[in-house]
Amino acid sequence: MSEEIKVQLTTQPGEKPDSTNLSFGKFFTDHMFIMDYHKDKGWYDPRIVPYAPIAMDPAAMVFHYGQAVFEGMKAYLTESGKVLLFRPDQNMKRLNRSNERLGMPEIDGEFVIHAIKTLIEVDKSWIPTEKGTSLYVRPFIIATEPCLGVRSSYTYQLIVILSPVGAYYSSGLEPVKINVESSYTRAVRGGIGFAKAAGNYAASIKAQENAKKEGYSQVLWLDAIEKKYIEEVGSMNIFFKIGGTVITPAINGSILEGVTRSSVITLLQEWGVPVEERKLSIEEIYEAYTNGKLEEVFGTGTAAVISPVGELHWNEHTMKINDGKIGEVSQKLYDTITGLQSGHLPDTRNWTLTF
Repeated sequence: MSEEIKVQLTTQPGEKPDSTNLSFGKFFTDHMFIMDYHKDKGWYDPRIVPYAPIAMDPAAMVFHYGQAVFEGMKAYLTESGKVLLFRPDQNMKRLNRSNERLGMPEIDGEFVIHAIKTLIEVDKSWIPTEKGTSLYVRPFIIATEPCLGVRSSYTYQLIVILSPVGAYYSSGLEPVKINVESSYTRAVRGGIGFAKAAGNYAASIKAQENAKKEGYSQVLWLDAIEKKYIEEVGSMNIFFKIGGTVITPAINGSILEGVTRSSVITLLQEWGVPVEERKLSIEEIYEAYTNGKLEEVFGTGTAAVISPVGELHWNEHTMKINDGKIGEVSQKLYDTITGLQSGHLPDTRNWTLTF
């Protein structure tokens, strides 16, 4: 796609939040990117406009049949004033995998990255520079056709919004308490678990609310069939270091293939740390714990990057991991990935896009 992006600047710029007191996803920049789709025209009319509510028909199919997918990435401002994006090409590939699964139109990943860069340049002054902060980038696609027939929509909008954010967890890089979910199911193989679809997150909210009432930060999801194999933790991928080997559930059709997950596996392999992608049961985790071999547990995702787990609660068992402290591997991964994202470490793998 080579259509020029039209830019309409706001006449009422907003007040920027205090970058020392940012929460996650509460503040939004002055502008957003929008592009429309029609089945007879393809994607068209790319534009940057002032951030504002969007008007939609009450019969828009996204409200009724849930055709909605999204991505998440972060932009960082380097000390030299350049902007860094971390592996945005992988986000675009995953966005198209989500589109395909939900019967939605493919996007031109290179053009959308160009649009994101253009939008960030317009709102560059919103990028926070305090340690641990970044500009969160949220592209999403929704079905907009007003129709109550159950089928793929004929029209869509791709929208990109930007949000200056602090740490995903208010406690920062502190080990969190996780409850193993035994009643609810996030996704099933053959469904949409591997897609970054809005409905996946709706399915997780009730269990997460219940866990928080009991004092846990997140839930650890088990498979939908046997309720014994590890899948994800909250909205993140999950890793376990057992007897010197790092193990993560294999991508199986119900697990999201995270960009941070892929990066972690690559780094561990480069460092000579044994890594396995395979089925892993909660019983195996508990056995490793009782044998003193469960050394570290951590989640990985765009929002939190690395989220160390200090405690796992399963049935009547409470597993305290590494005395509730951050593990050596978790800390090294966090320092390395955030160092690459912020430009403080040299990028020898061509993972960062600088502009």
